[in-house]
Order: sequence, then structure tokens, then C-alpha cells
Amino acid sequence: MAWAPVEPEIETFASLRARIRAGELASVSPSQAWPEITQCLMAPAPALAVQRLRLCGAFQHFLPEVEALFGVPQIAEGDVNADLGELFVDALSEAERCDAKLSVRFALMVMNVGKADSPREHLPVHYRHIERGRPRIEAICARFGAPQDCLDLALLALAECERVHRVSRVRAGPVAAMLERLDAFGEGSRFDDLMTLCACDFRAYPGRSGQPYPKAAMLAEAIDACLQMAEPVEEDELLAARAKAIAKIFASERWADAGL
Repeated sequence: MAWAPVEPEIETFASLRARIRAGELASVSPSQAWPEITQCLMAPAPALAVQRLRLCGAFQHFLPEVEALFGVPQIAEGDVNADLGELFVDALSEAERCDAKLSVRFALMVMNVGKADSPREHLPVHYRHIERGRPRIEAICARFGAPQDCLDLALLALAECERVHRVSRVRAGPVAAMLERLDAFGEGSRFDDLMTLCACDFRAYPGRSGQPYPKAAMLAEAIDACLQMAEPVEEDELLAARAKAIAKIFASERWADAGL
């Protein structure tokens, strides 16, 4: 199938747009489209690839939940709100710059789909978007037959990305709980993938492209403090001990705060 090459000529896009308008892509299944979606996400210029797929209508056809994000405001710094769709595109560009894996790029694309239809009277705040987003992400992954790691990281990003952005040195207890919840002390890549995703999301906002992600450095400092604990600790006391170690390195008194 060659319905959407990453670097198509103008004539190809005109032909593709005409095919979509004629309803010809109705015969193309999402599973058949998946290789082209992944090629778009992994392209050397993913922002351009997304733009071209949107222009020809392929995003609206295969990923209407993501297409619906364009034009939806998101809180940003200063008086000007960001656009959720443009944030995804810019985050994808940041993911390309750090050679992020497919699951990270896919999660960046879908993690905000629960915000597409937030009540207008609440915008740019998106109350209860996690509850709306989870079934939509699951449906997207089922539709395309996406790999399990794409689903897992997308759901993790939905639940945790904004919490990571809110990490504070005066709340050592929630940081310890977060690190345990994210298996930051294990050997898997789950935590590292989330940090990459959060960094790309952070850098997508205006004026931040290429900047260091401060929360990643803060959490790395907290992990190191926990790993340097000298005294052995019983399992049921480990969380409190880690919170105290983090509080010491953060110079925080409120190490026993409630969860994030």
C-alpha cells in the first residue's frame, strides 16, 4: 500500500486528496494504514510529514481524535495559550532531535486526545481529560493493532506526564511515591521513556526548543539520593526512607506530603 509516502510530490498529494474525497480510502483498513502512520512518526522531518498527511485528509480519515486537537487551546506561559495540535507536532520534532523510539512518538501523538472536547467554558483548562482519554487511546491502539509498548507508554503518559511537570522540591513525599509508581529503581526502560516523552512535551512549548528539562534533572537527583541510602531498610519502611533521603537532598521539610 502506498497511500501516503512521507515525502510525496505535490501531484501525489493532489491525487491522494482526491481519493479521500471520493471515499476510496474507505477500503483501506487501519491495520494497513499503520505502517504509513509509523513511517510518518519516524520520518526525518516528522512535522512536515504530519502536515502533509493532514493536508490530504489522511489524519482526519484515520486519526480523527488527533485531528480534533488542532485549534484546541492549552495553558502555556504568559498570556498566550498554545494549540494542542501544534504542540503535538512540535513535540514530535523534539522527539526526532533526540532520536526517540516509536512508542515515545506515538504516545506524544495520542496522550492528549481526551482534551479535544473539553467543555468550552473551562478552556484552556481540561478537567477530567484522563477519564476521557483512556478509552480513546485504547480504541486507537485496537484500531491499528499498535504494539503493546505503544499502548502502555501512551497510557502512562496520560496518567503521569502532567504530574512529572509539576514535581517540586518542597514535596519530597510525592516524589518518592512517583518514583516507586514508575519503577524508577528497576532495570526497565519505562521510566527513561517517560522522561524522554516529558522532555519533548516540555520543549514543544514556545521558547523552550532544545532546552534542558529541569524536572528530569530533579528526579535524577532524587533517584541518586535513594540509591545512596547507607542503612538497609525493611520493605514496609522503604517509601518513608526514600522520602526522607529525597527531602534531605531537596532541603525539604514536607517529605510526608500526600500523593501527587
